[in-house]
Amino acid sequence: MADTRGLALVLSGGGARAAYQVGVLSYLAREFPNDVPDILTGVSAGGINAAFLAARQEPYSEKIAELAEMWRDLHIDQVFSVGLGDLAWRSVRWLGRLGSGGKSPLPNAKSMVDTTPLREVLERELRAGKGPIPGIQTSLWDGWLHAFALTGSSYTTGQSITWVQTREDGVMPEWERPARKSHCCPIRVDHVMASSALPFFFPAIEVDGAWYGDGGIRLTAPLSPAIHLGAKKIIAVTTRYARTREEADRPMISGYPPPAQVAGVLFNAIFLDQLDGDAMQLRQINGMIEMLPEDKRQGLRPIDLMVLRPSEDLGRLANAYEAELPKGFRFLTRGLGTRETRSNDMLSLVMFQPDYVKRLLELGESDAERRRADFAAFLAR
Repeated sequence: MADTRGLALVLSGGGARAAYQVGVLSYLAREFPNDVPDILTGVSAGGINAAFLAARQEPYSEKIAELAEMWRDLHIDQVFSVGLGDLAWRSVRWLGRLGSGGKSPLPNAKSMVDTTPLREVLERELRAGKGPIPGIQTSLWDGWLHAFALTGSSYTTGQSITWVQTREDGVMPEWERPARKSHCCPIRVDHVMASSALPFFFPAIEVDGAWYGDGGIRLTAPLSPAIHLGAKKIIAVTTRYARTREEADRPMISGYPPPAQVAGVLFNAIFLDQLDGDAMQLRQINGMIEMLPEDKRQGLRPIDLMVLRPSEDLGRLANAYEAELPKGFRFLTRGLGTRETRSNDMLSLVMFQPDYVKRLLELGESDAERRRADFAAFLAR
């Protein structure tokens, strides 16, 4: 068995598309049960997956199976309110604010949807209340978990904040870079909610006196938290499909771009594209380090990286399941133009539908199986 100390798992965002990550993890837990990551980092919906693994005490393969079961049982109304009345009232309040120059007598709508159901799910699945998530500290004390980190974006200061929890007797490597820094603290459900708060769709979350949204907004170096926490090897699972040159040149829309298309391009650029650039930079740095003799490296070390991504466009897949969305929410999204684009990246973020989730779980497993030899070589190095 390979030494897995320093094996980090980095899970990117992607809303409902994070179910794909669980499919990948299901295959790895079954085929490589002894290779358990001891550094877990995540952002947005990937942070929810990472928090589940850190908070649960079952054997690794069992809690991966339970995480997959949680996703299979998930319905959109367990993530946010989809009642037609609530959606209509929130839309009226948004329009009232826009049409009144901010002087509308109506109470302001903080977001497009109410995510109270998601908080209830997280409190149940993470076995936590209002305080710190107890299972994370237990995992750290048990020794299998070395560090856990979540990233959020502060609307209050504009910074990217990575919340880190380690053992009390551990040495916390704090870091600060332009517009991003770390903060050591016990992780709460508030942190998980904040990291996964999609802008405009989900409300901002108050954490220790500041307001936060999705961690992917300002996270320019998604691999950085794992590296700072001592990773020697990193498995990164992204939900971003890498289009071929031919696919990239193929138009997604006909005519003027609807809001859904613009939002999809923005969400991909903000939440998912950064990982590819960070991975390329890490590999370039590895190459330069390896050209140096040991006594000239000044403490620098190469970090082995393996990135797994979907073999199919998850936005395009979402089109097949759009008709199954709740009627009120479907009416709203169609108003944004989701039927006018061939790759529904925006819609796929909120497609918490059992049929779509099941397809992503299956795709994640099959993609991981296809790369079994690569994983075996990576873990053995």
